[in-house]
Amino acid sequence: MSTTTTLVDLAAVKAKQQKTWSSGDFSVVASRIVLVSEQLAETADLRAGWSVLDVACGNGNATLAAARSGAHAIGVDYVPALLEDGRGRALAEGLDVEFRDGDAEALPIQDHSVDAVLSVFGTMFAPDHQRTADEVVRVTKPGGTVALASWTPGGFIGQMFRVITSHVPAPAGVASPLLWGTEEHLVELFGTAVDTIESRERECVFRFTTAEEFVTFFRRWYGPTLKAFEALDETGQAALAADLAELAGRYDRNQDGGSVSIPSTYLETVISLR
Repeated sequence: MSTTTTLVDLAAVKAKQQKTWSSGDFSVVASRIVLVSEQLAETADLRAGWSVLDVACGNGNATLAAARSGAHAIGVDYVPALLEDGRGRALAEGLDVEFRDGDAEALPIQDHSVDAVLSVFGTMFAPDHQRTADEVVRVTKPGGTVALASWTPGGFIGQMFRVITSHVPAPAGVASPLLWGTEEHLVELFGTAVDTIESRERECVFRFTTAEEFVTFFRRWYGPTLKAFEALDETGQAALAADLAELAGRYDRNQDGGSVSIPSTYLETVISLR
């Protein structure tokens, strides 16, 4: 993984990323990782009455988890369709939630106005890591809480991205999003703003009838995978599909020739700010 962000057109990278996350339907994928947000909200020990921001919220898993804790929750994302889906979910549950169109690197939130910030596999994908961390600190009250869930480099999703980029290279000069899955990188990003930081590795398990079904699911619904396949010719697509199925088979904890259960490691981190 590269730890360096060189001089690149980050605006162009971000525009491409926005199109990627707008493709497929991340809501379908998000339905498979609801427990990650519920666990993160619990670990963050949110309090009723707090103002809680969910950065890069998608269709609102962590936003709704915060609202169920009695907080006023705000979700920010730059994919309008996902925000609209989140609004429908919040309305159905009668939750105190607000969704705003916005960018993790330029949050539409006032300085020091929220008690806690959550992000589940969200901040890690912003191309400018330092600017994103600085924005999180800017909007959080002194003494506030930042809770993050980020895929680890060595876990299944981290390795899935490694397989994908072996077929379709990542943008040159942009630091790997998987760095957010290491506490060392988070300490570097948040720097002197940190009072305490605690991390633990957890697992999110994806279950499919076969490894091939896993490939079909992510190819159809998950923007980064969908776009990777679109960038390849027929031969390249077949090779990528085979490599992803092989990876799923290796990580399958069942290993009995039946359905597959794929444990995917992520880093859960709670930071108390000064």
